[in-house]
Amino acid sequence: MTKKNAVLAEAYYKAMNEKDLPGTAKYLHPDVHFLTPFADIKGKEAVLGAIKGFISYLRNLTIRSEFEFGNQLSLVYDGDYPDPIGTVRTAALMTFKDDLIIDVELFFDARPFEKK
Repeated sequence: MTKKNAVLAEAYYKAMNEKDLPGTAKYLHPDVHFLTPFADIKGKEAVLGAIKGFISYLRNLTIRSEFEFGNQLSLVYDGDYPDPIGTVRTAALMTFKDDLIIDVELFFDARPFEKK
């Protein structure tokens, strides 16, 4: 069993960690759907706008675990942000189509971001 989607997801988050917006863009399907506690966004350009805001204050992202089954991947990571936010543990459920990310749903406690 290959871990093709895990490799793609790791590269996507590596680009994010390096604040490389064009690098993240190449992994997104044109019809990508991005769902978080803050927003429900559709379309590559709109999702890239959200990622741009996210990476502007992300200090580091560390992948802790990942599980792949079929065209889906579940990934757990720690996002490190400046005070007063701190570390935010996040779970991501990603779906892939044509070797691109078509759907991302993030699960995290949004309360630390209220302090920002």
